[in-house]
Amino acid sequence: MKKLTTFLLSGVLLFGAAACTDASKTAADAPNTTEASPTAPDAEAAKDAKEDAQSQVRRDQLNSDIRAREERNNALNQGAAQGRDEDNVASEVRSKLEANLPASALVVDAEDNGVVVVSGTVPTKEQFDKIEPLAKQIKGVTTVQVKATVAQAKPEDSNKKAQ
Repeated sequence: MKKLTTFLLSGVLLFGAAACTDASKTAADAPNTTEASPTAPDAEAAKDAKEDAQSQVRRDQLNSDIRAREERNNALNQGAAQGRDEDNVASEVRSKLEANLPASALVVDAEDNGVVVVSGTVPTKEQFDKIEPLAKQIKGVTTVQVKATVAQAKPEDSNKKAQ
């Protein structure tokens, strides 16, 4: 029984370590790093991401996540914005962008001293212009470097449908 417990715990820890990534992404097809070249998502993926982001349940989940992280920060750091964990800041910014920029494919990376780098694609110039103000709403974010581009979703290749 002890061997089985040890095996299961080590498996969970290994899976958890493998599943962790450095950057927070707003969509599965977002770039893996802020240095990667962004490409426009396909139309179907953009439509699905937009529908998911606009659902009230998903928006409630994202806002709840932001509130919980803010409350944890307030409890642990006496409300201080400085010295926040970079992963928490990146995750909060990702949640904020995901909730407010439907059909975007963004990746967020937080660095020291409140610097946040956002890269990927958004479908419109209006959404592009919202990235910095939305990110700055998160406690601890002082500077936002926007490396994202405006790119409409690519329609599916009509040749694929004919096959």
